[in-house]
Amino acid sequence: MTAEGILALARSAGVGADTRVLDVCCGTGGAGRHLVRTLGCSYHGVDADAEAVASARHHAVGLSSTYAVHTVPPLPVGEADVDVVLLLETVLAFPDKHALASAVAVALRPGGRFACTLEEGTPLTPVEREAMPAADTVWPVPLAEFVSTLADVGLATVSVQDDTASHLRVATALLTQFTAARDRIEAALGATFTDDLLASHRLWRDWMASGRIRKFALVSEREPIDGVLEVAD
Repeated sequence: MTAEGILALARSAGVGADTRVLDVCCGTGGAGRHLVRTLGCSYHGVDADAEAVASARHHAVGLSSTYAVHTVPPLPVGEADVDVVLLLETVLAFPDKHALASAVAVALRPGGRFACTLEEGTPLTPVEREAMPAADTVWPVPLAEFVSTLADVGLATVSVQDDTASHLRVATALLTQFTAARDRIEAALGATFTDDLLASHRLWRDWMASGRIRKFALVSEREPIDGVLEVAD
């Protein structure tokens, strides 16, 4: 995602100075640092990768943010503890979208919002799974099916933005840069890693260019309990 895209999604979810944000699968925390510096929110990031979390902590010194190693689901908070759950570029990694949505709904306060990016499309074919590195983390889903799953757990989708064009530009630029730096990447990380990096970015570029995969930014709101939205004093 671009920095502008991250901010646009966060703002559409109502992120501001008094917002408690939980960033699921935060990686090294770049998006979170951008949000804290720009919007002033209270931020907690979680990721299953301990090395990524250590890097996030190192780069966030002095910011209003915390990080923890945690595998999702469930989410590492109590019921109705969070104003906004953020999930960027990782919905595709969860084969069980219902379990993910349920965990998000539990964590959000009534009226709280779930902001995510979605890799939209039908499941990969056997041929596509064979071509995609780490295909066990690539589970696209049709938009209507995902919105229905959210609704099933009490998350009403209030905003849908087709951001395929922006993501295609990013994927194309990354592929160009990675290809140019192939020798340096291979020297540092090995041939297998480099081959997989280029293959995956080439596939994402081609799939988005052809319409096989579309990228959406969604915001969904946790519905009021018993039809009454709780408002803090």
